[in-house]
Formats: sequence, structure tokens, C-alpha cells
Amino acid sequence: MWLEKKILVPTDFSEPAVAAANAGLELAREFHLPLVLTHVYGIPGQKYAGVDLNLTADFVRSVESAARAALNEEAARLSHAGVNISVVLSEGVPWERILETAKSVDAGLIVMGTHGRRGVPRAVLGSVAERIVRLSRIPVLTIRESAHAEQTSGS
Repeated sequence: MWLEKKILVPTDFSEPAVAAANAGLELAREFHLPLVLTHVYGIPGQKYAGVDLNLTADFVRSVESAARAALNEEAARLSHAGVNISVVLSEGVPWERILETAKSVDAGLIVMGTHGRRGVPRAVLGSVAERIVRLSRIPVLTIRESAHAEQTSGS
């Protein structure tokens, strides 16, 4: 049962992700559960004809460092609530790493933001949230920033 495990909150630092982090924090506080905040960053690896993309170790370290700083900053923003918060930073395909992280930290619930894209933008950009919802073995709560803002502004 999810009430006996951790709450995993993936973030890309967008408004919907911030709303999901706030919702996850509220659930963690209400049910006295630890919260795991995770971010998956990517290192460009595309090869183009006639272009040699040699990524230096310094560049890779700077991307990882920036991602870690942003993740730690988001954790610090949430830390006032008295909830045990940990962070997991990983590199790779977001939906794959999120599902792997959920398993490795023994999460019972994933709370994540969704941009709510439809049509061509969704087809082109894909949907991490949709893949997580379809493939997760644990419950997933998706939060749209505007819906969460309406809910909290009315209270």
C-alpha cells in the first residue's frame, strides 16, 4: 500500500512540476511519509553528418552540476514543512529513469506535473507523464499547474 512507502516527485522545474512538488509535499506531510524529489537531465548526444560533437568532461560536469544545484534548490524550497526530503539526480531518458528511481527508492506513489499538451505538440514532444501513467506499477497522481493553483487559491 502506498501509505507505507515514499512519495516520488519527478521535476523538470516547470510550473506544473512545482505544483506537483507542492501537492506531493502536502501528501507527505499529511501522511507522515518521506518525499523523494528526482530530476533527470540529458547530455546531448546527437551526431550530425559533417559535425563532430565531442563533449568535454568539463561540459558534462557543468551540466550535472547545474542540474544538481537546481534540484537541491527545489528541495530547499520544500524543506520548511518538516518532511524528510531526499533527492535523486540521474542522467538519461526521463520516463525510464523515473520508473527505475521509483523502484529503487521503494516509492508507493508518484506525484508529477503534466503540461496538458494535446495534438501535434504532444505528438512531437511526447509525454513523460503519459508513459509513466501507462507503465508504472504504482499509483501515479498527475497535477496540472492551473488546476492546483485554482484549488489552493480558493482555500
